[in-house]
Amino acid sequence: MANEIPKQLLHQLSELIAPLVGLNFPETRLGDLARGIVSAAAEFGFSDAEAFARWLVSTPLTQQHIKMLASHLTVGETYFFRDKESFQAMEEHILPELINSRQGGEKRLRIWSAGCSTGEEPYSIAMLVNKLIPNLTDWNITIMATDLNLNSLKKASEGLYSEWSFRDVPSWIKERYFKKTTDGHYRITPAIKKMVAFEYLNLAEDVYPSLLNNTNAMDVIFCRNVLMYFSDERAKKVILGLYNSLMKDGWLFVSPAETFRFISSRFVTVNFSGATIYKKGSKKPQTTENIGYAGVPPYTMHVEPEVVLPRSAARVPEPQGVSASAGFATTGNGEKPKTQEMPTDPYAEAVTMFEHGRYAEAVEKLDGCLASGNGDAKALSLLARVCANQGRLGDAMTWCKKAIAADALNPAHHFLLATILMECGQMEDSIQALKKVLYLDQNFVLAYFVMGNLMQQRGEPDASRRYLRNAFELASARKPDESLPESEGMTAGRLSEIIEAMIQ
Repeated sequence: MANEIPKQLLHQLSELIAPLVGLNFPETRLGDLARGIVSAAAEFGFSDAEAFARWLVSTPLTQQHIKMLASHLTVGETYFFRDKESFQAMEEHILPELINSRQGGEKRLRIWSAGCSTGEEPYSIAMLVNKLIPNLTDWNITIMATDLNLNSLKKASEGLYSEWSFRDVPSWIKERYFKKTTDGHYRITPAIKKMVAFEYLNLAEDVYPSLLNNTNAMDVIFCRNVLMYFSDERAKKVILGLYNSLMKDGWLFVSPAETFRFISSRFVTVNFSGATIYKKGSKKPQTTENIGYAGVPPYTMHVEPEVVLPRSAARVPEPQGVSASAGFATTGNGEKPKTQEMPTDPYAEAVTMFEHGRYAEAVEKLDGCLASGNGDAKALSLLARVCANQGRLGDAMTWCKKAIAADALNPAHHFLLATILMECGQMEDSIQALKKVLYLDQNFVLAYFVMGNLMQQRGEPDASRRYLRNAFELASARKPDESLPESEGMTAGRLSEIIEAMIQ
C-alpha cells in the first residue's frame, strides 16, 4: 500500500508533520513516512492509504489526531542494554563517579530517558542503579522516562516483554529482574518497575528544564535515536534544552549516528572504550585531557572549539558558564531575537538574567536587592528558583520558606515549595503545601495538576482523576495560548493536551 501514495503527496505530508510533532522526513526517509501513513490509515478508519494521506493534508487536525498519527511515525526499535559500550561506560565510569561523589553529602541521583519508546532503556538504567547501589532506601533517586508515543508509554508502564527485547542480553538479566509468564513473556519485577516514572513529553514542543515537569537538574540524560528524526534547526533547540536540563558535569548520551557538530560545540566530548559521550562543562583550550578518579581508569576527553548557536525568538536561555542547568527552553521559529535593553529595575534585571540562564549574575542582583532592604518575597522566591535549577534543593527550600514568611498569603510561594518538596521526595509534605495553595486560590490550575500527579504516584487513581479533571476544566476555560501563572511559559492549551494524554 505504501507505493500507492504519490511522492508529491508524501512531500506535502512531510511539510505538514514537521511543525506538528517535530519529525523530519527528507527525501531519503519518504519510505518511512509512507509506511507510517499506511500503518495509521486503519486506525483513522481508512482502507486506502492515498485517500487517508489526502484527508490529512486537507483537514484541520485535532490534538488527538496528531497524537494518533505520531504513534505510527515514531515506532522505535529497541531492546534491553542496547549499545553495550554506552551502558558499560555508564556502569564502570559515570555511575560510580556520581555515587562516590555523593556518599558524604546529599544522596541524590537524577536520570532522564528522553524518548524512552517502550521502556527497555529506562528499565536498563534502573537495573544498573539497583546493581551499583545496594542501599537504595538511603537515596533519593529519580529515573524519568518520557515519550510522545502514547502506545509506547502504555506498553512501557505495563513492563511486559517478549524474547525479542532480550536479544544479545546475558541470561542473568532475565533471571534476576524478570518473572516469566505462562504465555512465555517476561514481566519486570516490581522493585525495578517502581524506580521508573513514565510521562508524556514532546521534546519538540514542551518546556524544559522545569520544576513543573521534573526535567531540571539532571545528572544524566539519555536521548538516543531521537535527534536523527529532527531537522538540524529543531535538533539544535532540543540539544540546548537538554544542556540546560543537566547539572554542571552532567552527561548526555546520544546514539553514534547523532554526533552532530552542534552537540560537540556545546558539550565536552568524552571518549570511553567504544563509546562517545558528551559532558556538560567549561570549554578548555587544550585538545585532550586524561581524567580519572580513585579506583577507575582515566578516560580521554576531547575538547572542540565553542560555536555559538542561534537563539530562537522565544525565551531560550543561553548558558554562560554557570554551574547550573539554566533557564527554560522553548520552541520558536529559529530567528534571532531583536536586541533589547536590559530593564533598569534590579529585580527585573535578575528575572531577565535568570530566564537566559545567567545565574551567577542573577544571584548578584538578588543579593543586592536583599542587602539594600529591597528583598521582598518575590526576590526571595526567584532566588529559590535559581537554587532549585542548580540542584541545590536545601538552599532552595530555605529561600522559599523565607519568601512565605514575607508573604504568607501568596499561593505562588506555597506552590513553589510544593514542587521543591516533591523533587526532594517528600510527597506528603508536598501534598500539604498544595492544599494550602488551593485554600488560598481555588482556581490555581497547576496546583490541581501537580496534585493529580502526586495522587497517581500515591496509588489513588480516583483522586488523581478528580484533580486532573479540575485542572483540565480550569485550563480549558482560558484562551489556549494564554500562559498559566507559575508555569514557566506553559500555555493553557498545552496543559490541556498533556492532561488528556495522561488520562488516556
